[in-house]
Amino acid sequence: MAEKLFEITQEHLETGLRGFPVGYCTTSSVDPQKGLFYIGHSVAELANWEPEQVIYLLYHGKVGTAEEVAKFSQDLRKRAKCSPEVVKHIRMLPRQGHPMKLFCSALLISGMIEGKDDYREDCLNLIAKIPEIAATVINYHAGWGEGKPSNPELGYIENFTNMLNVPNANKDELTQVFKVFNVLHYDHGGGNLSTFVGKAVASGLEDMYGSISAAMCALAGPLHGRANQECLEFVNLVLEELGENATPKQVEVLIRKRLENKEVVYGFGHAVLRVEDPRATVFYEIADKQYANHPLVKIARLLRSEGPKVLKENPKISNPYPNVDAISGTLLTAAGFPYPEYYTVLFGLSRVVGIAMQIVYERCEAREGKGTPIVRPKYLYKAR
Repeated sequence: MAEKLFEITQEHLETGLRGFPVGYCTTSSVDPQKGLFYIGHSVAELANWEPEQVIYLLYHGKVGTAEEVAKFSQDLRKRAKCSPEVVKHIRMLPRQGHPMKLFCSALLISGMIEGKDDYREDCLNLIAKIPEIAATVINYHAGWGEGKPSNPELGYIENFTNMLNVPNANKDELTQVFKVFNVLHYDHGGGNLSTFVGKAVASGLEDMYGSISAAMCALAGPLHGRANQECLEFVNLVLEELGENATPKQVEVLIRKRLENKEVVYGFGHAVLRVEDPRATVFYEIADKQYANHPLVKIARLLRSEGPKVLKENPKISNPYPNVDAISGTLLTAAGFPYPEYYTVLFGLSRVVGIAMQIVYERCEAREGKGTPIVRPKYLYKAR
């Protein structure tokens, strides 16, 4: 008889399934003390790898040789260009609302026109095409014009940056930050909301594009992917209130005041981690090295030092340390992309990679190739 892992009590209900093991993740893991790992490699180790190298690692489960990565990259480039029909229909969508609405719709359009109804093929095709889909959505929503045509030979993120019509941007500088952002957000275990939703939808045998669109709808919420946008708005608010020459004491007082007023202090805490998010550490190092005098970076550094001091005083707070969202938006702004409404699209551009690979595992490989069954948790009736 199988070992009974949990005895379900009332305290376990209505908790968002937190902590309940339901399957396996073959691409990444999150250690509370050490952070995020891709195939056993810490993200700090991988932060400066080329995106194609890391995508190869996640897809094949091993570090690729130069020849293997080059061959894999060429395959992605052959798959990368969207059909003119996809681009045309994305540009016919309404512009109202958050750009994630367009992004999710664009994924459905792409699947309707280019989907193969084959999880493995659609995984690689979508990973290859997502830079053009995301760039088309951002340019169109922002009113920046059509952008340059896709040129996959430039490289995975180089092509994405080149397609964007970002006003007054240093594209070389922006590409380097986009690359690190992209690599650090590919995957984050199997149970985060967007990944779980994507796999749950695929369990009903919805195709890859529809499942990923559902995953991106999950990512769009302020408690998940939109947190990076909210964090930047918070850093801006502190800057406006205290100025770029704020002192540590002023920031400490501001944090205490917000907590007393039951206002959110954005950018701290994590569902799994109990240390500073190693992804945030990478971003802080880049910010310190390249943008130390930027006003937002000055404030973000003060929040990093003063926030944990105050939050540690509350015994109910299990992780008082900065998460990746505390600094990612600030770094993107300092690098020349001060458009927080598009940060969740950038997150989605990256996270599509890991979710698509996890869907392939659950549909094509799990349970000796039978795939996982349709997601169907039990709910108990409760009279109101």
